[in-house]
Amino acid sequence: MPSDSPAPALPLVLLVEDSALVTSALRILFEETGRRVRIAGDVADAVRACAEEPAALMLLDLTLPDGDGLSVLHAVRGTPGAPRVAVAMTGHDDEATRQRCLAAGCTDVLLKPVPARELLARADAWLS
Repeated sequence: MPSDSPAPALPLVLLVEDSALVTSALRILFEETGRRVRIAGDVADAVRACAEEPAALMLLDLTLPDGDGLSVLHAVRGTPGAPRVAVAMTGHDDEATRQRCLAAGCTDVLLKPVPARELLARADAWLS
């Protein structure tokens, strides 16, 4: 007998990144593996996106046109729009940047470019 309950919504991945090449590739990667994707190209767009629909996973670039990507986390902390998991993606490979990201509320910090297989494996773990 068929169920009348709706299928669960696909997890939302919010990509906070200003590079169209990066967001295009990540959109394909996540959509092909059963996730919905929303893209925000700057801090203001990301804060708006969080208010409209909280993400299961936010991948956050640190260098955005209108400021530090971590300011998104500061703006949504303690609100219903805060992502379930936030992960920084950066080209800065130093301990100070890592500690700053973790202190801001990031679950992890990934060094760009992140291999697709690794990113998907980690996303599966974060979203489980």
